[in-house]
Amino acid sequence: MSHFAKVEDSIVVTVIVADQEFVNNLEGTWIQTSFNTYGNVHRNETGPDGGEPLRKNFAGVGFTYDATADAFHEPSPYPSWILDTDTFFWEPPVKKPDDSEDGYYVWDEDTTDWVLITE
Repeated sequence: MSHFAKVEDSIVVTVIVADQEFVNNLEGTWIQTSFNTYGNVHRNETGPDGGEPLRKNFAGVGFTYDATADAFHEPSPYPSWILDTDTFFWEPPVKKPDDSEDGYYVWDEDTTDWVLITE
């Protein structure tokens, strides 16, 4: 059994577990995805395992399928963030500062920068 994502207009609308033969008889576009692929790395329960990653990330409902790159990725969290074409993760245009003893940082899209939130 494998995981398959149904893709409509480049968007994942459902993910199922099925045999290839079953999927071959379904209508629509179904693309295999691997539960063990995350950030273009194949993993097991303990971390990277050296296996072959499949389509950059495990597909989720609402993800985009980029047919040119043969990759799944989440929707962008913010308009200013940039898609890393190796991992297919969204990255902020400004590196997040190290954690502060005075609080934590959150992204502010209006200023396109990190803001320290204090308790």
